Amino acid sequence: MTAKCSAPDLPNPAPRPEGEVAELKRIWATPTGFRQLTAVNNTVVGLIYLGAAFLFFLLAGALALVMRAQLAIGDNRLVTQELYNQLFTVHGTTMMFLFAVPAIEALGVLLLPQMLAARDLPFPRLSAFAIWAYIVGGLVFFSTIFYDLAPKGGWFMYPPLTLTEYSPGNNADFWLLGIGFIEISAIAGAIEIVVGILRTRPPGMSLNKMPVFAWTMLIFAGMIIFAFPAVILATMLLEIERSFGWPFFTAAKGGDPLLWQHLFWFFGHPEVYIIFLPAAGLVSMMIPTMARTPLVGYHLIVVALIATGFFSFGLWVHHMFTTGIPALSMSFFSAASMAVAIPSGIQVFAWIATIAAGKERFRINTPSLFVLGFLFIFTLGGLTGVMVAMVPFDLQVHDTYFVVAHFHYVLIGGMVFPLFATFYYWTPMVSRNPLSERLGHWVFWLMFIGFNVAFFPMHLTGLMGMPRRVWTYPSVLGWDLLNTVSTVGAFIFAASVLIFVIDLVIRFRPGPGGGNPWGAGTLEWLPSDVYSTRSIPHVTSREPLWDQRNLAADVEAGHYYLPNAPTGNRETIVTSPIEAEPEYIIQMPGPSWTHFVAAVFTAAFFLLLTVKLVVPALLCGAIAVVACIVWAWSLDPGPGHGPVSISKDIKLPVYVTGPASHSWWAMVVLMLVAGSLFLSYVFSYLYLWTVSYQDWIAGGMKLPAIKWPVISGLLLFLGITAFFGAGRVLPHPGGRSARSIILLTIGTACLVGGVAIEVIAHWYAGLRPTDNSYAAMVYMASALTGQIAVAVLVMSLFTAARYAAGKLDRKRRVTFDNTALLAFYTACQGLFGLILVHGFPRAIG
Repeated sequence: MTAKCSAPDLPNPAPRPEGEVAELKRIWATPTGFRQLTAVNNTVVGLIYLGAAFLFFLLAGALALVMRAQLAIGDNRLVTQELYNQLFTVHGTTMMFLFAVPAIEALGVLLLPQMLAARDLPFPRLSAFAIWAYIVGGLVFFSTIFYDLAPKGGWFMYPPLTLTEYSPGNNADFWLLGIGFIEISAIAGAIEIVVGILRTRPPGMSLNKMPVFAWTMLIFAGMIIFAFPAVILATMLLEIERSFGWPFFTAAKGGDPLLWQHLFWFFGHPEVYIIFLPAAGLVSMMIPTMARTPLVGYHLIVVALIATGFFSFGLWVHHMFTTGIPALSMSFFSAASMAVAIPSGIQVFAWIATIAAGKERFRINTPSLFVLGFLFIFTLGGLTGVMVAMVPFDLQVHDTYFVVAHFHYVLIGGMVFPLFATFYYWTPMVSRNPLSERLGHWVFWLMFIGFNVAFFPMHLTGLMGMPRRVWTYPSVLGWDLLNTVSTVGAFIFAASVLIFVIDLVIRFRPGPGGGNPWGAGTLEWLPSDVYSTRSIPHVTSREPLWDQRNLAADVEAGHYYLPNAPTGNRETIVTSPIEAEPEYIIQMPGPSWTHFVAAVFTAAFFLLLTVKLVVPALLCGAIAVVACIVWAWSLDPGPGHGPVSISKDIKLPVYVTGPASHSWWAMVVLMLVAGSLFLSYVFSYLYLWTVSYQDWIAGGMKLPAIKWPVISGLLLFLGITAFFGAGRVLPHPGGRSARSIILLTIGTACLVGGVAIEVIAHWYAGLRPTDNSYAAMVYMASALTGQIAVAVLVMSLFTAARYAAGKLDRKRRVTFDNTALLAFYTACQGLFGLILVHGFPRAIG
């Protein structure tokens, strides 16, 4: 249902009802004391998330200082080689996995509801769950550096170095299970962001009126959805090989270590743009404010952002130019690597044009200094990026300090400088005090000078032949002076961060800010409280605070949509994904211990598995599942409320099902994640088939008789047919009929049975997953489908319990719809897996 609407007639002569404001404050109040751990308000969990990410930045920076002290002079023995390898691995892992992506997601959680004038993101407990799981898992992972348990295979963890033969013990497992689990947390945040941006924009904010930061976060989340499953699969394969001996990467059994590089860099190169694009979006928000003019080339920038995200998935092989890949492949990926500079250049020129077109002289303050520093440093990083995209040059500087300099110019210039600009620019929105402008100038100049002093000489040391990832080097090679200069620069950079931390401790006080100090035109500067905005405005332009006269006062007076809490709960408006027409009111959950308990015990499950404490791990996993079930039980309030008024002219329903439901959209996004994971598996299967075909033939490809995959496929098809039938015979409200639950049970049993028969057929055909990489890949197909079938089983039991409690019928069916969606996906993946595993070898052979 979509309610066509136009902006309410303003001003509304009715006085502001103080009782409504008090009710909103009560409903949206943040828990105090120890119960703050249960908070789900985006302004609270967003700050916690951002604070945790910044803490990891400080911790990783401290490790970098130790490494720079070790490399300051040749033949140094400040730390041992073993410890240096751990420092190097944990530093890179923390910066990439525990700081960069989480910091961007934290800004999304914190800023997006404010920019979209939504009361909160649509799944606030999911955000809080992801954040606490990340904090617990990340702190435990980082602490391994103090117990000699830290991984030492590099932040990229290349096999065979990280196989059990060369990395015994649990060190590598902490990386594989810990980081893989944290990536799952990032995906949960991405699902929240996609649904939040597409479905909770204010009325009137069509896609072409969205803030650029919202566009970049939508692309950011989409890239996470399609890129992160590759590294999750890679970590699964390597951990299974280490724990159970399935030979995915062991060349002697038909595996290939280069498979890891393909999977890792298919994630790793989009990762650079996953970090950069939102930072660029923040810059696109700040420059128009400082220039007092709308962003030049808005539509062109959006196209450039989409193009950058698209191109980034075709660049991963440029990390592998020295691995012996065919010349034609190198030419293609070299061209693609240079082509991606074009959309990035479009953004840079648009920013320069906006500064030049400003209605006033571009204001120089701390945020704009960091923006200008970003433009300088990132442009230099982009130029060296074009250099290493050329194969002959890359062959010379690959694995030298030139590459270290390049990616620090791109990542620190492209992400850290915009992040500090963001700190100074948006702090007045979330703090009662702004940060010091005078100290901010000191922070910028020390950081800018320190960064260039630290990293520019690395270009020269790289060209002089200094290899990266070295613990020490002989002084006679003549690298001492440049390395000493780099170390001095690193400590200057650290001094700038220390001053910032001191300023933060002295001045930052969480709470509603003091208005709109920059005179910005976007919605996050509307007056706000714990409930976000007093009412949700109707948007008519990209800079509504500039173009809609008295908007802030009218919003604060409650003249727009949803000025109260008509259901007595936390609510916001769900709008259509393209034109942002109001569709219904979403009732959101409040503070709870369930998501916190689920997050802590999920982290404990993965971490205990790391140290092979299987029974305690399973117990923690069971507690996490129970907490999730209790959490989910309250998420379907049912159609108890009739349509409620959001303004004097518009009423909206408070419950919808099917494709209109935000939970349906979240399930579809989750299916895209699962599909990306399975496509990464398909690539891996076909890659190993290509490079290890003779080994597979020699090892014996034991295919079961064709009747077994046919039976398995029939069961999968029967499963989805049963689910379809169950949806058709759900009882009417107040009625009781067991037919739907019987069909649900049959459908679930068929799905699980179809996967089980596939495994049993291969086992009785004499195939064992430890035989060779072919056998391991065959069983991996069933493992990937089986884990989703188990999820369907749990959801089906939950759905049956909802039916038994009288909370499931033809209208109140969100739980069933989501279970059925995942069941359909499971069957489709299973059928595709059968065609690949049984049909492909027969068709080729």
